Amino acid sequence: MSDTTNSLINTITVGTTIKGDILANGDFRMDGALEGNITLTGKLVLGEQGRISGNVVCQNANVMGTIDGNLSVKEFLTLYASSRVKGDIVSNKLAIEPGAYFTGSCHMLDELTD
Repeated sequence: MSDTTNSLINTITVGTTIKGDILANGDFRMDGALEGNITLTGKLVLGEQGRISGNVVCQNANVMGTIDGNLSVKEFLTLYASSRVKGDIVSNKLAIEPGAYFTGSCHMLDELTD
């Protein structure tokens, strides 16, 4: 038997807005808008036009869009030059490209606690 949970990729495209919380197994690509929290067992990819107004909890994240809320990333968080983040970050590893906008506090931890 193969583990298909890690191969699942959920996608919200440009022009789509979701109001409410998202809980998902696997990875998630967001190019639309979310007004609510998102909790994933996998990786979040927030495209340049993607927007989240709420808190994010995930394993890894690549942020190119806008987040207005707190981020809790268990492994590796990358903020690309086009990203705009207003909120606190807790992560094990963090990379910020020149040009990225981040306002809030940042806590680096070896392991996140629930």
